[in-house]
Amino acid sequence: MNIQAMMVRVLLALIPGFLLMAYSFGPGVIINVGLAMLFCTGFEAMMLGLTRKPLRVLTDGSALVTGALLGLALPPYLPVGYLLIGCLFAMVLAKHTYGGLGRNLFNPAMVGFAVLIVSFPLAMSTWPDPGHRLADPLLVFSVKLHNGDALPVLIDGISRATPLDEFKFRGALTVAEFWDQFGPENARAWLYINLGFLFGGLYLVYSGVCHWRAPTAMLFTLAALSLPGYDYGSSASTGTPFMHLFSGATMLGAFFIVTDPVTSPNSTSGQWVFGVGVGILTYVIRVTGAYPEGIAFAILLMNGASPLIDHIEFRLRPHPGHSA
Repeated sequence: MNIQAMMVRVLLALIPGFLLMAYSFGPGVIINVGLAMLFCTGFEAMMLGLTRKPLRVLTDGSALVTGALLGLALPPYLPVGYLLIGCLFAMVLAKHTYGGLGRNLFNPAMVGFAVLIVSFPLAMSTWPDPGHRLADPLLVFSVKLHNGDALPVLIDGISRATPLDEFKFRGALTVAEFWDQFGPENARAWLYINLGFLFGGLYLVYSGVCHWRAPTAMLFTLAALSLPGYDYGSSASTGTPFMHLFSGATMLGAFFIVTDPVTSPNSTSGQWVFGVGVGILTYVIRVTGAYPEGIAFAILLMNGASPLIDHIEFRLRPHPGHSA
């Protein structure tokens, strides 16, 4: 299977999750993905021109996939300037600084996301409320005046954090009290989105685009660590395994980013180690770190360790031409 065919299948596999995100959060998702794909393709063409490489490289579709992944990871209606910065770091710093496709050490989309969340944490943590989608043209609320009259007020929409963010900073609430106070609508939207990306990920595995080992290792590790952390739903609980598996970017990261053949180990055992490492780091960052979502940082840290993992595996397994 050539690179172009792989990228086409990846884009097709993203469609279920993409549609569910657009349904839940409105047309801002479509705008994000469309602009990110456009910007990434533009920066790709610019770097190809500067390095005097043939522009036909654009047809491999890798820039489109990077743009789609980055656009899906960003909150809808993120300012265009921020989006442009993320694409710039993804394509120029993370990809072409290393020599282009197949030579980059870190996943470009995750580099762009990490730069944005570190630089603009407030904008990156604000998502539309799925219960009041910005897909609705305008929302009308009434504000009572001192004389008793009601004044209609038009607003664009209501923003809120993701379930992981709300749960992490819930204070002293138990799990049951948290769900009573915040309601299940936000969590249900993210559940459906993750199921969409899980469906697309299974298609990638079935079609041979990626292997099942790394995502399986990541998901089982994340679930195993979160099980004792649930703590019977106390105020110190870190959340159920179900919440960790079907909130945030879990399934998008597991099947579309962890499986990146360029930035993950090539060996069979290395893929297991890589997936376990991403699962451990994701849970640790979610529970103890400053950010509620840890997948991007976990993947980048394991990207850096990927060459070492392959080297250790190669040293432990003797060359066929040598005796053990």
